[in-house]
Amino acid sequence: MNIQTRGQTETLGDWAKLAIAKYFQKTIKYESDVLEDRDPEALHQMRIGMRRLRTIVTGFAAALDLPKAASEKEIGKIARILGNLRDLDVLQKALKSRYQPAVPTQEQPQVKFALTKLASQRRKALKQVQTTLKHQKEYQKLKQTLQRWLKLPTYKEFAQMPVKDVLPDILLSLSSQLLLHPGWLVGVQLSDRSSDSPQKMTPAAVESLIATQGEMLHSLRKQAKRVRYQMSLFTDLYGPTYQDYVKDVKQVQTVLGDIQDSQVLEEFLNHVFGSGIRTKTPHLAGLFANNRYQAWQQWQSLQHRYLNVQTKQAFRQELLQPRVDVSGDI
Repeated sequence: MNIQTRGQTETLGDWAKLAIAKYFQKTIKYESDVLEDRDPEALHQMRIGMRRLRTIVTGFAAALDLPKAASEKEIGKIARILGNLRDLDVLQKALKSRYQPAVPTQEQPQVKFALTKLASQRRKALKQVQTTLKHQKEYQKLKQTLQRWLKLPTYKEFAQMPVKDVLPDILLSLSSQLLLHPGWLVGVQLSDRSSDSPQKMTPAAVESLIATQGEMLHSLRKQAKRVRYQMSLFTDLYGPTYQDYVKDVKQVQTVLGDIQDSQVLEEFLNHVFGSGIRTKTPHLAGLFANNRYQAWQQWQSLQHRYLNVQTKQAFRQELLQPRVDVSGDI
């Protein structure tokens, strides 16, 4: 059944529309800058807008009656194309700004060669983005569909529900997937949960673990990102403790992202050099390993905290208690 809701911020449908409007506008705001390749930050913001739109469409599925052209799948296609270019920007910036200044003179030629290769890949990825935004029918249809829907939105019956009554169900669904993700168990024994501090690991042990379980940690990072995007929509409906949990989830995403980015960059360099960077650029390889080890120390602290039963119970309890007064903006 398609329904219309009131133009306030009381119902689930109201919040869904506000969220879509906000991040759709955020996305198209940066389109011309991305097409002209004026600023990497514009690409970053457009990608975030697309990712948040995807999270909204998924999180508010019980309330939204969206055409197929604006489905989570279609939004995801565009987000991935933008993401390919953004990932190269991140690698390029890390190699040039973070690592190159610390590399000794004898390894500088290899780093410069790698930066040349990254620049070449980036040109190809930029061309794909420009073709998508200018000419791809799916992208144009996505924009047109969302513009029409925002003018005359249609909803499912759950859209009539007061947001405060269903918000815990929405948040608990995705956050449960985060808390139950097997990535939390990488490198730990369940019996360690009751200890006062995480178990110390040697750099070699951390490297070995990341090499074998890196994909699991990356998957956890992606889940944390989805949860953060969703939780961020509702910060006005909760208190400071809720915002602290949002910060924690963001830190999980950031720390695991540092580990993942260094892995991806090292794999890229192995491919470029045609041999292991530990032989070709041993100092650079050491920098990668050291940065991963430092990030791992931060990760272990978060991991230990969120494997604790009391922490998880407090997190769930916070999600169950939105404020009674829910008027406001997303």
